[in-house]
Amino acid sequence: MTDDRRTGARAAFRRWRSRRPFWGGLLLLLGGAEVWFTMKASLKVVLHIGPQGVAGYLLPTVMLLCGLLLLVNPAQRLFYSIIGVLVSLGTWLTSNLGGFVIGLLLGVVGSCLAFGWLPDQEPRRRRRRKRAVRSEAVPHPFERGAGETA
Repeated sequence: MTDDRRTGARAAFRRWRSRRPFWGGLLLLLGGAEVWFTMKASLKVVLHIGPQGVAGYLLPTVMLLCGLLLLVNPAQRLFYSIIGVLVSLGTWLTSNLGGFVIGLLLGVVGSCLAFGWLPDQEPRRRRRRKRAVRSEAVPHPFERGAGETA
């Protein structure tokens, strides 16, 4: 692969990633996978077995689906993130303390990131530059020169 093609692919991935709550969906996916694999752990490691066995597999599956849907269909991010956080919190009771707490935290943090993502927000680098230019042009209202009095 040439450098031009690699750079083009990288730029295309960045454009795709900027149009969706990428990190929120990825963390929710990872949280669901972690909870799912802790349910498959050997019996010596499993902390919770009982009638919630079906829910123990259903909730991480819903977490995986919500994470995937956040990446594929970002227009419905609010719905998927609310379902994701509720299901992630539900794994505390049904799936080995939420995948030994790691999957629970990944799911909750990912859902919160997806909920807070704004699709039309400009990148931060530009806003910081604009603020820096504005702050240099306009003096701070509380700063006075040496000869000024109140």
